[in-house]
Amino acid sequence: MLDKKMMSDLISIVLHGGADFAEVYAEYSHNSTMSYSNRKIESINDQIISGVGIRAFVGTRTFFASTTDLTPSGLRECARRVAQAVGNPVDRIPDFCLTERINPNIHPVAVLPADVSAKVRADLVRSACTKAYEADEKIIQVSGNLFCFDKSFTVANSEGVYTSDRQVRTRLGVSAVASDGTINQTGMCSPGRQMGLEVFDRFRPEDIGTEAARQALVNLRAIPCPSGKMTVAIANGFGGVIFHEACGHSLEATSVGIGMSQMCGKLGTQVANPKVTAIDDGTIPNAWGSCNIDDEGKPMERRVLIENGILKNYMIDLLGQRRMGMPSTASGRRQSYAYEPTSRMTNTFIDNGPDTNEEIISSIENGIYCAAMGGGSVNPFTGDFNFAAREAYLVKNGKICEPVRGASLIGNGGDIIMKIDMVGQDLETAQGMCGSTSGMVPTDVGQPMIRVSEITVGGQA
Repeated sequence: MLDKKMMSDLISIVLHGGADFAEVYAEYSHNSTMSYSNRKIESINDQIISGVGIRAFVGTRTFFASTTDLTPSGLRECARRVAQAVGNPVDRIPDFCLTERINPNIHPVAVLPADVSAKVRADLVRSACTKAYEADEKIIQVSGNLFCFDKSFTVANSEGVYTSDRQVRTRLGVSAVASDGTINQTGMCSPGRQMGLEVFDRFRPEDIGTEAARQALVNLRAIPCPSGKMTVAIANGFGGVIFHEACGHSLEATSVGIGMSQMCGKLGTQVANPKVTAIDDGTIPNAWGSCNIDDEGKPMERRVLIENGILKNYMIDLLGQRRMGMPSTASGRRQSYAYEPTSRMTNTFIDNGPDTNEEIISSIENGIYCAAMGGGSVNPFTGDFNFAAREAYLVKNGKICEPVRGASLIGNGGDIIMKIDMVGQDLETAQGMCGSTSGMVPTDVGQPMIRVSEITVGGQA
């Protein structure tokens, strides 16, 4: 990692190019993936990421370069490229002084993956996948991946920030395929935390494999899902991806700051049903999407985005702060040194509400219950989205009935959050990787069970 003097020198070079803000981000990461398929450990991949990203602002214009040449000459050349791109050299630059800030660590790690033998880590993956095979003879294929991420970075800028963080994350994912000889169906389970291997004191590998197999077997006996406008209940945990995609991205300064979001200019107005309170909280200890600081060096915050249906906050990074005239909310995140940071979610969820799960299900005369959601996509400008359901059931006369496959939810975020008219009390989060202009970053999604009064369901029937 770079020392204070070198970072100060690089910032000075960029400022001499005429920038009114300069930032240096130095990263060293060790990532490991252990993969299981064909009833054996297939591969162990280790990746070292080491490099520096240098960024400049001139008003709301940005200039960025990165390098893996960490020699003094290589770093200075990278800074000079940014200064030359700014293209307005000055003799005098504003005085600045880097002041180190040591941040409290609210994400303690007990067992670093790198300190544990490959055999022990392989046994964790193997036990999860073996348990999936043992669930039923119809399970014909199982794959698993143990992901271990260990990221350290230091960030400094011309406003005097000089601070560091280390983030260790562990996640085990299992995918199972069930077959009746004609039809194949899949199931998956992939919990993770900002923890070391002690995470498996909380999630037993065998339980992860069992859940992946159970979901595949449910989908194997499922009937094709009907289509049309329906009332839909969405379970807790990864069900929260519907808010993440349908509304969360529309609240990021990446879209709001350039007027390309359906949520522009709506602070203080009702944007959701009064039962909906939505939060982005990067301070939850050991949560998958948490950080001690964001990738621009600002201590992490808890942000109430929507309170009782009223829009209260956006998620804002340093560039968004300039564009919007609003303070940063510690939302600047990036995949690595090779990306410019931008506003991103951390742990984003709909909070508990007044209803019970029993009340939600019993209120549905003819609809769908989505027990597990899959991936989705959204256009933040229009709010139009679509999601796949990994596990879903028909609901008839207030009772959960037979499982269905091929269900998808299609709608508009601004419309749907107004139609979330029942919110349960069993808040739970689940883990994902979110992609945007600053790469892939770990995020939690979550919610209690909710009811959407009407949404378009796409199906195969």
